[in-house]
Amino acid sequence: MSVFDDLKSAVIEYNQNKAAASAQTIVDEGLDPLEGLDAISEAMTYVGNGYSTGTLWLPDLVGAAGASQAAMPILEEEIRKRGQQSKSLGTIVLGTVAGDIHTIGKSMVGVLLVAQGFRVVDVGADTPASRFVEAVREETADILALSALLTTTAPQMGKVIDALKEAGLRDRVKIMVGGGAITQEFADMIGADGYGSTAPGAVELAKKMLNLPV
Repeated sequence: MSVFDDLKSAVIEYNQNKAAASAQTIVDEGLDPLEGLDAISEAMTYVGNGYSTGTLWLPDLVGAAGASQAAMPILEEEIRKRGQQSKSLGTIVLGTVAGDIHTIGKSMVGVLLVAQGFRVVDVGADTPASRFVEAVREETADILALSALLTTTAPQMGKVIDALKEAGLRDRVKIMVGGGAITQEFADMIGADGYGSTAPGAVELAKKMLNLPV
């Protein structure tokens, strides 16, 4: 079994330590880090398809997301050092807004987006507007995906959009919102470009935003 197979199985098995170690081995042995990203994508596709067909469940998605997030920064840093470019449908910055620590919905969306071929930069939960702005700028994001489960934290989405306007970045990125506290009416009110009520729906929305086949 190759180290790429090891990485793929680590993600499927939700083994964060093994995933990170496999990614580091790829780097240390001078292997192609892009092939490592392909292995992660294949694993994510497997998990995403399993979730869609009902053979895998929410904990499987969360576990796969954690393992992939342990490995991807190692590979992406090597890609940057080599001046390579990874193939993707687009770059999506993903996170839960300030004051909200819920991550399950966000992680589900992230797994399914990666499985479909997007590059996902997850900035975590309880994320301030300034961090979203920083990530959009640094990653040259095509889409910013904001999540909020609580009605008390939902207004933070509007603050993120205002911060992007102040930074002169609003017109450079599409903004999609979702989560238990969010409705289409709320998305329209704060000036988001789209609203997704489910994780699979968010993937479809992302493709539509970038004029990709659904």
